[in-house]
Amino acid sequence: MIPVEEALEKILNNVSILEPESKPIMESLGQVMAEDACSNVTIPPLDNSAMDGYAVQWESIKGASDSNKIELEVIGEVAAGYIYEGEVIPGTAVRIMTGAPVPHGADTVVQFEHTDEEDRKNIARSSKEIGILREPEKGRNVRKAGEDVTKGDTVLTKGTVLRPQEIGVLASLGYAEVKVVRRPVIAIMATGDELVDVGQPLPSGKIYNSNAYSTAAQVLRYGGIPHILGIGADNREALSKMIIKAMDADMLLTSGGVSMGDYDIVKEVLADHGSIGFWSVYMKPGKPLAFGILEHEGKKVPHLGFPGNPVSTMVTFEQFARPAIMKMLGKTDFAKPTVKAISESRFKNTDGRRLYARGTVAKRDEKYYVRSTGPQGSGILTSMTKANGLVIVPENTDGVHEGDEVMVQMLDWEGER
Repeated sequence: MIPVEEALEKILNNVSILEPESKPIMESLGQVMAEDACSNVTIPPLDNSAMDGYAVQWESIKGASDSNKIELEVIGEVAAGYIYEGEVIPGTAVRIMTGAPVPHGADTVVQFEHTDEEDRKNIARSSKEIGILREPEKGRNVRKAGEDVTKGDTVLTKGTVLRPQEIGVLASLGYAEVKVVRRPVIAIMATGDELVDVGQPLPSGKIYNSNAYSTAAQVLRYGGIPHILGIGADNREALSKMIIKAMDADMLLTSGGVSMGDYDIVKEVLADHGSIGFWSVYMKPGKPLAFGILEHEGKKVPHLGFPGNPVSTMVTFEQFARPAIMKMLGKTDFAKPTVKAISESRFKNTDGRRLYARGTVAKRDEKYYVRSTGPQGSGILTSMTKANGLVIVPENTDGVHEGDEVMVQMLDWEGER
């Protein structure tokens, strides 16, 4: 039995960043850029207006106020996407819309609210004059060419995780596709003759295969592509055939078949197809966790074997599979958000292993508080639906008492309750 940190280190040492691929920008959300993005354009390409108003020469409106209205001749109008071909000279103005290029000769835009356009009952389109009621600072409401991006700039760097804002920047640069680290394909197999797939009748003594679907959802959540292989029967031949199918994937995740039971043969079959690095971790739930490398026709695929209990599967996924997937994606920060919270429940640690207890975190008076979701059995999957965090109870302690300060690994910030 090895510590959690040692187990994670062994896993991460045996997975690598995947190769790059070109993807349409709208299909690359959450992925990691595999190369820098440089601009072939200047943004904005020309000085443009930040407001609807009038483009003027600042010298023409010095001293303007409500009591000292300065009237200018309106010589034209320009909207976004068009260019005014004339020139603003002293004593003139051009009506301008937000985003429109500032006409030659103008250096300032006076917004509509600081003119008498409303008093003229919106006849400014045909009127040849407009009254300026306030003197702005010179250059006001003018966005300068290149103030966002200059042609040749490196705008986004290799290793950047693409969020909606980065997608928008790429689009503003004209990128239709971007080179990103490929998403890993994760093969998923649940084992056990007691399992029945969803949508099928449930015979007496059987249970539905929930593990494959919760694991697939976790894979999706963290950026992988899940591939559910199906249910592996408790016999060597059937398991061997299914494991060989997983060799097309980047990682295999199994649940069940790794503890000390007579029918828990996954470890034995995996040993036939590769090597096992470890099979027991000093944690609860999740002690019977196996890790190894599968080998077939020259290809190597890392494998994680989770316990069969559904809570154990989900908790061990968060601690070990999630960081491995993130590394394959090219991400570098594997830590989940963790907060200090005051415990409002007793969390017992009966055997000295590190305990990951399900808890509900809430924030009150600028402090976090956590309470138990209820019974902590590793087969109580509904307890995970009530949890937005895992209370980390350290090794070699008798647990956490009410009022103790404890670290909580957050599962879902949006689920704060």
